[in-house]
Amino acid sequence: MTGRERLSELDLLRFAAALAVVLYHFTGFGGAGPWPEPARDVFPEVAAVTRFGYLGVDLFFMISGFVILMSAWGRGPGRFGVSRLVRLMPAYWVSVLLGAVVYALFRQGHGVPGLVLPNLTMLQGGLGLKNVDAVYWTLWVELHFYVLVAVLAGIGITYRSCLVFMTAWLFAGVYADEAGNDLLQVMLVPTWSCYFIAGMALYLIHRFGPTLLLWGYVAVSYLIALRWGAWRAEHVFRGADEIAAGAVITAIFAVMILVATGRLRSLRWSRLTVLGALTYPLYLLHSQLALPLLDALYPGLDRWAALAVVLAASLVGAYAVHRLVERPGAAWMRARLHASLEPLRPPAETSRFVGRGEWSGPGLDAAEPRGRSPVDAARN
Repeated sequence: MTGRERLSELDLLRFAAALAVVLYHFTGFGGAGPWPEPARDVFPEVAAVTRFGYLGVDLFFMISGFVILMSAWGRGPGRFGVSRLVRLMPAYWVSVLLGAVVYALFRQGHGVPGLVLPNLTMLQGGLGLKNVDAVYWTLWVELHFYVLVAVLAGIGITYRSCLVFMTAWLFAGVYADEAGNDLLQVMLVPTWSCYFIAGMALYLIHRFGPTLLLWGYVAVSYLIALRWGAWRAEHVFRGADEIAAGAVITAIFAVMILVATGRLRSLRWSRLTVLGALTYPLYLLHSQLALPLLDALYPGLDRWAALAVVLAASLVGAYAVHRLVERPGAAWMRARLHASLEPLRPPAETSRFVGRGEWSGPGLDAAEPRGRSPVDAARN
């Protein structure tokens, strides 16, 4: 197995998570949205199920813990940072600018000029500013995770350092919540960290094989996830049943365990990579596209037909952004960002050049040699 083998079953799961969020916004959301009435009132037939689509975010975060550790393995913080920037920013910039266009032409959404510019940095969550699109809050949580992984990459990602990192993050988050320490709560995102930690532990199971210790991380993370899932059902997504939310969270953990243990290998179809590619732009674009479309189509068009049109438009828009923006934009950014890091490359006698714009050396990449068992890895 290679350190970054393509697990196309994760592409399917990511797309399913994005579609769950989309259907939640279009048919299960109880607040103001793209329809004249709350979405769950427009589609009462399916709202009892799709109202739990918000838990697609929980699945996103667990997949992120798995995939980001896999992506960061063998990389230093520079290369890891480049990989995240080229993956996130091109489609995100399109989404923010789309919000600006929708506001300028239709006076809908939150793409006002005073918000668009700071939103382009993706740092608006820390600046106390409103998101142009409500879904951006999840990206701010993800950025917290990326910063922590970059620190881990700077130390050197090994089996042992991952165990120390996960333990420290788990307990420090619980202590921060107990103490009510605002700074540590912001840094450690204790209400979401359980999913990232579980994803990391499952990647270690996938890479090195299962151990009682790794299953312990998964089990503790699961119990914490149930606690916060029940809290969100009561205080954030009001009206969501705690037992049903717990059942969905249980299913999320179960399916990710199947991925980690290789029991979903039969789903490794090459065409699933297309769904994986559509996931991020679909997640970013669907709400902005729906605002002017549904305003023009509904109620003149039947609600189900209008829903089909806006879903199709979201998928087509996601594919267009992937092909026309993400792919060329990532290639352009990657080459230039790697070139920007070139002056930081250690002298040849203390480092090993890996490839164009890539390097490793003591304290930078420190990857585990392939084929080592978890016990051997932990001893060094």
